[in-house]
Amino acid sequence: MAALTPFQALRPTPETARLVAAVPYDVVNTEEARALAAGNALSFLHVSRAEIDLPSGTDPYSDVVYAAATSRFAALTREAPLVREQFPSLYVYSLRMGTHEQVGVAGGYALDEYDRDIIKKHERTRRDKEDDRTRHMITLRAQTGPVFLTYRASADVDTRVSQVTATDPLLEFTAVDGVRHTLWRVPSQETRSLVAAFAHVPTLYIADGHHRAASAARTRQNLRQAERASAGGVATAVAAAGTLPYDIFLAVAFPDNQVHILPYNRLVRDLNGLSTEAFLEGVKSRFDVSSGSPSPLRKGEISMYLPGEWHTLRTRRASEERQDVIGALDVSVLQTRLLDQVLGIHDVSTDPQIDFVGGARGTEALEQAVNEGKAAVAFSLFPVSVAELIAIADAGLIMPPKSTWFEPKLRDGLLIHEI
Repeated sequence: MAALTPFQALRPTPETARLVAAVPYDVVNTEEARALAAGNALSFLHVSRAEIDLPSGTDPYSDVVYAAATSRFAALTREAPLVREQFPSLYVYSLRMGTHEQVGVAGGYALDEYDRDIIKKHERTRRDKEDDRTRHMITLRAQTGPVFLTYRASADVDTRVSQVTATDPLLEFTAVDGVRHTLWRVPSQETRSLVAAFAHVPTLYIADGHHRAASAARTRQNLRQAERASAGGVATAVAAAGTLPYDIFLAVAFPDNQVHILPYNRLVRDLNGLSTEAFLEGVKSRFDVSSGSPSPLRKGEISMYLPGEWHTLRTRRASEERQDVIGALDVSVLQTRLLDQVLGIHDVSTDPQIDFVGGARGTEALEQAVNEGKAAVAFSLFPVSVAELIAIADAGLIMPPKSTWFEPKLRDGLLIHEI
């Protein structure tokens, strides 16, 4: 079952929601965050990326940054102001980007289920990124941005959600990127039925936000240890029952038939000492290569950009590769056959020669980087499907790094869960 728990949210008012809500902390670097927050003292980026208000070059993981985040969080709560709900609630959250709309249920999801893999993962997390968000949560005593979950669509949940969205929203605004964000508070009389409907959802899947979820689990562990130490090493009955605020993590769960996955494209800074001609020969020995378009038309194709020209690479998969759910991914084929064997990039998580561009930025960003000499070659991928993501998670497997880019993005600071 999927345990769904109402929580007592801290949130902006309808009048200030547009100013407070910010892009997720991990989709922008420090300079991008500083530019987005410029001239807006209420932007939640002052909390989630507090280094933007400190001198350039400040280590984003230094003590002064977490102290600044705490100070800005307190100031924002006063000045926005942020409203603390009178009672625990659930929320319905709609994201509309162009003609695409997805509607999810925001609430508290059980860390016990995360720990037991009832809430399934498909990515590995990095310890340094976990360290950062764990410290951020413990310092603020709050989860300030939601995890993006998905689940196999349920007609019962859909019906309950539709009843809520037929009412007037709590708040609504259009962000600077054109995405329309709408939030409804679920009426108390409907909350119980929505919780019951989720109890029949067998499995939840993390789509986006693996580091947030892992950090919430580590935060709970750290706070429990601190409480036990202060109590002489004895766990309280309340903590054992799993009813403390830090026993849940803030998330929004969307049905799988509404989730929109874009590709996570690649830029490579040099050709590993090869001339363009030698590089192309290496590619042609491993792929069928022809002139092509900036975006692959189907699974099994990869678009490659060299200065002035797009090429289509078609894979020659052996039968055993087609049966391997991980090996069959285009991102896996690109990695094993080209990035590793031709360009010498063995670990994309650590190699400084490779960079990643979310599909929302389009292929124009890839062309620009190559044309300006910032990269030697770019690769545009066909997006992974939700069905593939679920199959991989169900098998207990891990996708290659940077395989998926989800759009539209949830916003930080719109709903805050105090722990």
